[in-house]
Amino acid sequence: MDRSVAIVGASAIPVGKWQKPRDAEIQVLEHEVLAKVVLAAVAEAGVDKREISTLAFAQPRPYTQQKYFATFIANYLRLPCSGSVLELLGNGMTAALAFEAAANDIRLGRSKVALALGVNFETATPAVEHMMNSMRATGDVDFHAPFGFTPISWYAMDAARYIHEFGSSRRQLASVAVKNRRHASLNPLAQLRKPVTLDEILAQKPIVEPLGLYEVPPRGDGAACIVLVDEDIAKALGKPYVRVRGRGFFHEGAHQINEVPNDMIELVAARRAGEAAYADAGITASDVDLAELYAPCTIIEVLASESLGLLPRGQGALLCAEGVTSLGGRIPICTSGGLQSRGHPAHVTPFYSFLEVHEQLTGRAGERQVTDARLAITSAELGNYNAAMVHVLEAVR
Repeated sequence: MDRSVAIVGASAIPVGKWQKPRDAEIQVLEHEVLAKVVLAAVAEAGVDKREISTLAFAQPRPYTQQKYFATFIANYLRLPCSGSVLELLGNGMTAALAFEAAANDIRLGRSKVALALGVNFETATPAVEHMMNSMRATGDVDFHAPFGFTPISWYAMDAARYIHEFGSSRRQLASVAVKNRRHASLNPLAQLRKPVTLDEILAQKPIVEPLGLYEVPPRGDGAACIVLVDEDIAKALGKPYVRVRGRGFFHEGAHQINEVPNDMIELVAARRAGEAAYADAGITASDVDLAELYAPCTIIEVLASESLGLLPRGQGALLCAEGVTSLGGRIPICTSGGLQSRGHPAHVTPFYSFLEVHEQLTGRAGERQVTDARLAITSAELGNYNAAMVHVLEAVR
């Protein structure tokens, strides 16, 4: 029988600009940053370093000079492992896949203690190189790239379609960014913490209509480590922890913008993954107390929250504007500040969602604390939510 998995520790650096230009006299080294994060997470967890037998890494950006990063860090940390040492890559789902790999080693009895970890440095990489190496190549290089499609452009098409279909408005969508910045102002790990008004959001320069500068994510660097254990170990530690209660995954067999006509704003993969996660956990969407969603742009938070059953379809933007998804509202979403304000170091972004949920469910979120939070979900995606992974997490106190 599968073993139950728990989160007992987590640590991360604040999302921001950590990478130095290649010609800088003093460099910030990724492995040194990540090592400090690992030490902090393991110390918080209270586990014996000798029990760690799996290291599941989110693969670094292609700009990282040190290849075979996982085995390099295993050596740097002096961590012999009998479970797994591996790197995984899956665009925005990368860290969620690493989390799942670490959890699976525990479920299968290969490890008692596993680390899901990674670092993402990109802010000092020239914008042209980043666009050509990462953004342009994420779509079909023969079908999408020649026409200038990048992730923000198809999210913008989602926004235009949503406004058309449901009679929503730019102002309603922009309220998501206002809400997220307010949450981020309470989060010491967030990249952008100064509160903004709706008028300030709407006054920013357009990136791709109808999305402006504050409605899309900034480039950011980050590093994080999540400590997972067999639940028997979590119980023995004698402190609050978070149980991994359910998971769901679905890939709809499409890549970004599908060449087959479909309802691109339904987010089928998120709906199917959410349904599977709820069924696995034995709950319904109405049982969820808070959600940390992978949503690079305001429109994606709206669409994902609807597809995951947290809000009625076509009402997500309106309900956000009315405060339903804010702290103190019926279903707080992205209490960390979301990807527009907490930041979006892409390959490790889901780790920050797991960390936020861990803090919420163990009652350590400070001013962001959701009262009596018991059940939470996280989501991660591939592209325009062609694929989604959803986890249900439960407080054990």
